[in-house]
Amino acid sequence: MQHPAPSRTLVRPLSRARRLTVLALAVCVAALSAAFVIVVVNATFASAIAPFAPTADDGLIAEGAVVTLADDDVPAVARLDAALRDAMRQAEAAAAVDGVAFQVTSGWRSSQYQQWLLDDAIELYESEQVARQFVATPERSSHVTGHAVDIAPVDAQLWLIQNGASFGICQTYANERWHFERATAPGGVCPEMRTDAAA
Repeated sequence: MQHPAPSRTLVRPLSRARRLTVLALAVCVAALSAAFVIVVVNATFASAIAPFAPTADDGLIAEGAVVTLADDDVPAVARLDAALRDAMRQAEAAAAVDGVAFQVTSGWRSSQYQQWLLDDAIELYESEQVARQFVATPERSSHVTGHAVDIAPVDAQLWLIQNGASFGICQTYANERWHFERATAPGGVCPEMRTDAAA
């Protein structure tokens, strides 16, 4: 019995058209892979540098929130310098006898929150020089160190301007009636106010 001759599979070289097609497909796959990597890297990078948005942990007091010096669970109050917080609480108790209530609108702030406020002011006033009259840099801000507190309403501000020195508390910027710091000994004389936050 005769066995059939083994079949031979002939490997033909790819035609020029097929080689170009394979090359084109390889280039497309490489381009799609590169595009995918770029999208993933950009998405990761964008999320890593997402715009800062202050939270309560940064010292933000939400608009409309009623915060007092008794709110030790609020970081803006809890992280105030202890001597300032104690002096303000004593002043608050004395003001209450006169029918005046204090509300904290800002207290301690993180450096990032302070920078965010400054950047926002620069955008608002379209001038860093003007913005710095109202918002100090993080390095110079008494809010960042917990040595400043902003108080409302107006009657509380006026009460502190008139009576705060008895507790060592003073308005420290002429253009910010709401901004108070512990700037003298209790019963002392408040120092001359600085013109603004840039002074």
